[in-house]
Amino acid sequence: MSSLIRAATLKNYFEVAQQLGLNPQPLLHAVGLSRTMLADPERRIPAAAAVRLLEESALKSGCDTFGLRMAESRQLSDFGVVSLLLIHQPTLRDALVTTMKYRHLLNELLAIHFEDRGRTVVIREEFVPDAGTASRQAIELALGALYRLCGFMLGQHWRPHSMNFTHGAPANLVVPRRVFRCAIEFDCEFNGIVCDAGDLKFPNPSADPVMARHVKRLVEALPAPTRNSITTEVRKDLYILMPMGQATIEQVASGRGMNVRTLQRRLEEAGETFSNALNSVRTDLALRYMENRQYSLHAVGRLLGFSSPSSFSRWFSGEFGKAPRTWRKEFQARGPTGQPSGHGKS
Repeated sequence: MSSLIRAATLKNYFEVAQQLGLNPQPLLHAVGLSRTMLADPERRIPAAAAVRLLEESALKSGCDTFGLRMAESRQLSDFGVVSLLLIHQPTLRDALVTTMKYRHLLNELLAIHFEDRGRTVVIREEFVPDAGTASRQAIELALGALYRLCGFMLGQHWRPHSMNFTHGAPANLVVPRRVFRCAIEFDCEFNGIVCDAGDLKFPNPSADPVMARHVKRLVEALPAPTRNSITTEVRKDLYILMPMGQATIEQVASGRGMNVRTLQRRLEEAGETFSNALNSVRTDLALRYMENRQYSLHAVGRLLGFSSPSSFSRWFSGEFGKAPRTWRKEFQARGPTGQPSGHGKS
């Protein structure tokens, strides 16, 4: 069964579609959604349907920044009742940790990870859809919303070094430059934000610890929707850890506060194994990197965790039925499918 997310994820969809002269009704019908389903922001809708809607809307409108346009007008209130807790967190790091803790009330398919690099911090974020689902628009929407959240917390003090995306640049950079007041880097090894380490510690003048405790009790009293399976949770971890060269069962188990045997048992109970989950994520990321010709085959193999080009080539040939170089030549010859052309609207 598909993972579920809040309908609020698609807020502003109809406004952006109208701006671009797009008739959304056929697209909604094609993915199994409707206006009625999206009217209640707290309603749970299939994540795969939401991702497909965004990708198809970008394709049909010729706008390769469709998701980013939706993120541009996001407000703190769009985080629902959790927003009342976020505004009373003492620092941005506390707000992000709170977002991760209560993501079951927001969007369970988001994965966030802090990587400290001395004076700077990398806030890695991934939107992890069902296996085999393209998600460029969802990633830009998620990162745009994260950027806006940080801005709400820090105000004029929010000046990150860069926004980073694993996919290539859009045909026109007008929208990204309007949304992000910082450097924007595409064809990167991760999706996320690079900022000063001090940004995460900057005090929030609006924080009220007493109010935070009251709101926390309110939030924790809310009925929790069905949580994602352990398989989905492990996939989210692997999406973050694989490009970092840390996609091991020991690392995943440690990050989840359990030993390896416990993780293995829980996966077995879900009818899954760690090796299968690892291979599924590796296959998804392989397509992401292979479809972007800015990544050399050597870089693709390294990002997927292979120690040598030959081991990557053997694995890829086994999964896709042809050598990496052959696959890429054929892909480039036929052109990418399911994506806007390079000459579409911004």
